[in-house]
Amino acid sequence: MIERINRLQVELPPSPYADANAAAAVQELLGGKFGEMSTLNNYMYQSFNFREKKKLKPFYDLVSSITAEEFGHVELVSTAINMVLTGTTSAGDPDSTPLREGVNKRNSYFFIQTAQTSLPGDSMGRAWTGDNVFSSGNLVLDLLHNFFLECGARTHKMRVYEMTDHPTARAMIGYLLVRGGVHVLAYAKALEIATGVDVKKLIPIPNLSNNSFEAARKYEAMGLGNKLYTFSQNDFKDIVLIWNGQNPLTGAPLEVIQGAPHGAPMPDLSELPEEFAPGISQEDFMQIARRLQKNAGL
Repeated sequence: MIERINRLQVELPPSPYADANAAAAVQELLGGKFGEMSTLNNYMYQSFNFREKKKLKPFYDLVSSITAEEFGHVELVSTAINMVLTGTTSAGDPDSTPLREGVNKRNSYFFIQTAQTSLPGDSMGRAWTGDNVFSSGNLVLDLLHNFFLECGARTHKMRVYEMTDHPTARAMIGYLLVRGGVHVLAYAKALEIATGVDVKKLIPIPNLSNNSFEAARKYEAMGLGNKLYTFSQNDFKDIVLIWNGQNPLTGAPLEVIQGAPHGAPMPDLSELPEEFAPGISQEDFMQIARRLQKNAGL
């Protein structure tokens, strides 16, 4: 089971302006082949399908814990997209064409399908597919795939970072560069234990240093590149048998955190009348409030 906490994993700065084309590029980090929906579903199905959970518990604990973090990453990227889209259009009479801006943006699905929010697809609007899930049942092969997947995801994050200077998007990407680096290293260490091979020598993306990415530096300074969370108060403790020692980049000690990050408040999207979203008028709201009070016996 997964316990859900109504907080973002990290605070995102308010969006100072709308940039629907930047949001379209960020979609690749959500629903692309190497996006967060892929990392989540790959690790989730591997954890569901894991054989010999007790015998190979450190590896099961690792994949399961990272699965939980990836759920929050999907939420974080979706929220960033929503924030970057906010303000693209404004309310108006339908005959005034209030959604005209949508005609000129890269992804018209934002304006037609989702009322200017994220969608489960890539930067070109292609829907995410379960074909992106790899769960072979062979532990070493799955770990090797996960290492490759995280390296590919890091490459895409770096490229999207270079495509947009939107501060909200960059803050989100900076955080994920740091946390994704943790996952790259975690799977490398797991493979080293499983095979005896120093997989860390294969990290070429071009490396795990985030010194060139200004938006990532504060997260590195917070030590987030050294922490691996269990996302459970009592379970998955054996990841400490894999996640230990020193960070090969900084020499800082690696640390397992029993539980989840403290997180930050969840942004609340305001209504968008031109999209008929959420489609609840003040009169509707008052009727809903009366029904809720009645149901509560008030």
